[in-house]
Amino acid sequence: MTETAALIDRLVEKLGADQVIVGDAIEARYLKDWSGVPEGKPLALLRPKNTADVAAALAICHGFGTPVVPQGGLTGLTGAAVPGAGQVALTLERLNGVEEVDTAAATLTALAGTPIQVVQEAAHAHGFLFALDWGARGSAVVGGGLSTNAGGNRVIRYGMARDHVLGLEVVLADGTVLSMLNKMQKNNSGYDLKHLFIGSEGTLGVITRAVLRLQPQTAAPCTALCAVDGFDAAVKLLRLAQRRLVGAVGAFEAMWPDYYRAATSYGKARAPLGDAPFYVLTDMVTADPLRDGERFEAMLEEAMTLGLVLDATLARSESDTASFWALRDATPEIMSHLAPMLAFDVSIPIGQIGEAVERMRTALDERWPGQEGLYFGHIGDSNLHLIYSLADGSEATAHEAETAVYEIVKDYGGAISAEHGIGTLKRPFLNYSRSEAEIALMRTLKRALDPDGILNPGKVI
Repeated sequence: MTETAALIDRLVEKLGADQVIVGDAIEARYLKDWSGVPEGKPLALLRPKNTADVAAALAICHGFGTPVVPQGGLTGLTGAAVPGAGQVALTLERLNGVEEVDTAAATLTALAGTPIQVVQEAAHAHGFLFALDWGARGSAVVGGGLSTNAGGNRVIRYGMARDHVLGLEVVLADGTVLSMLNKMQKNNSGYDLKHLFIGSEGTLGVITRAVLRLQPQTAAPCTALCAVDGFDAAVKLLRLAQRRLVGAVGAFEAMWPDYYRAATSYGKARAPLGDAPFYVLTDMVTADPLRDGERFEAMLEEAMTLGLVLDATLARSESDTASFWALRDATPEIMSHLAPMLAFDVSIPIGQIGEAVERMRTALDERWPGQEGLYFGHIGDSNLHLIYSLADGSEATAHEAETAVYEIVKDYGGAISAEHGIGTLKRPFLNYSRSEAEIALMRTLKRALDPDGILNPGKVI
């Protein structure tokens, strides 16, 4: 019997045949994510039903020295969940469900395979808000979102994924289960180990359960789409809004004209405003829509008086709000239309984003005239996105375009990944944003927690 056959037999014996899928029975959707990284052909797909199954699977694979690639909702854009030949894919889709909403502690405990939207709906049903949010909320799951330290639309108000986590349950490479299901905001009893696993993309351990922080439920936000006189005016509008609406600015989404035109052409979004130098979608978190709506409108009127806002339209209904957000949620349709393409997710100090965009546009246009580059992002938290259509789908062209963009990011002391992680696509450029000493420490942590290197090998470092 070959070693592979022995591994499969052992997994089937321990987990059951329904949890171990091999060969052509592995559905194509488990072989890729949204990154465009070429799909792999794993030895097997494991579908554990609970933490004990995950622990058993990892212990067996550890014993055989077989690499394991954890998978969440497969909505990632860097290839972190794509398995390769000779590896085992481990999907967390069956670890699905909200186990508890503790209204006194304002926490929600969910299994790692639970979609973000399900968590949001469960929180809402109990009078709370789970504020972590992004466009793929219906497909992305808790474990995947935490493993990449996802950000999304409301980081400016509520923070990144790690800011929403109080406790975790994690399975290490050898099958050891770490139960760290803390519900308390204050707990300085030694190292806060959960932060090792948030953002580590499944390279240090597999998240199986999380205790998530909830926020007070809000009313429908006050929302406006604004036409502004360029990037600098958008930054001034952000600071004005934060001064006038202290602590209540929930989102501040920026769209350059090229992105706005694409969203209303390739996507399903309508165009509430005409041509403008720049667009901002912003909203105000509110508990009293009538009173706060007056404050929100007064802020916009002041911005118009100051010449920051050229035109604006306010959402007067849930339908209006949805239509405004359709502009920012149009990225899947845009990416499909522009394929082959690259999706960039970077951070640059806020005051330099506008200048950096012009440098990127010039560099890319000079090298590949006529190719589309669409710029947008959550500029209130330094996050810039770029969707760029490739002249061809070759690896060489993609690498050249990535190098051009990341060199500019490096010049500004920025980050090559703001919220999507490193995976395999960004690994060659990690040293653009991290020092040799930092990368060396990452390797030390990897060796300490996964000495045989079986967890998501080749990802991040």
